[in-house]
Amino acid sequence: MKFLPTKISDIVLIEPSFYPDTRGFFAEVYRKDVFAKNGIYTDFVQDNHSSSGKGALRGLHYQIPPKTQAKLVRVVEGEIYDVAVDIRRNSKTFGQYVGEILSAKNRRMMYIPAGFAHGFLALEEGTEILYKVSDFYSPEHERGVLWNDPSIAISWPKLGVDYSLSEKDKKCPSLKESFEAH
Repeated sequence: MKFLPTKISDIVLIEPSFYPDTRGFFAEVYRKDVFAKNGIYTDFVQDNHSSSGKGALRGLHYQIPPKTQAKLVRVVEGEIYDVAVDIRRNSKTFGQYVGEILSAKNRRMMYIPAGFAHGFLALEEGTEILYKVSDFYSPEHERGVLWNDPSIAISWPKLGVDYSLSEKDKKCPSLKESFEAH
C-alpha cells in the first residue's frame, strides 16, 4: 500500500496493492498494522455502503463530540469527487478542503480523520462507495455544513446535470453559522 500526502497533512490518500491473475484480483484494502506504521491509529467500528446516481451530492456531514468520526472512503463502482473540510477551530487549515477523485478504476481511498466535514459528488451513474467509520452513527450528534458555502469555495466538478441533494443537505448552515450554533 502507498500512503500519499495531501495539502492538509492529516488527510491521506491510500493506494492499495492489487494482485491480478487470470481469475480476477486480490487486494488488501485495510490492515490495522500497516495503517499504524503509516501514522493512522484509528479503530473502525462500522462499515457503510452507499449507492448514488450521477449528480448526487451528499454532505458535508460530520458528528460532534463525543461521537466524532474518522472515515476511510473507497469506491467500488463508478467515480466520486470526495471532499473533506477542516472544521477543527484551532487548526491552521480551518475552513480549507481537500478534494480528490476516487474511483473503481484508480482504486484510491481517502482517510479523513475526526474533525473534518465530509461529502462527495457522484460523477457516474451507479456509483457505490464503501466507508469505514470510527464511531457509530448518532443522529443526535450529526451535523452538516452547506455544500456550496462561499467561505470554503469548493470547486465541485461540472457534470452537465443538476446536482441532487437531500432536503436536509440543502438546509445545512454555513461553516460560520455551524460554529456559532455550538
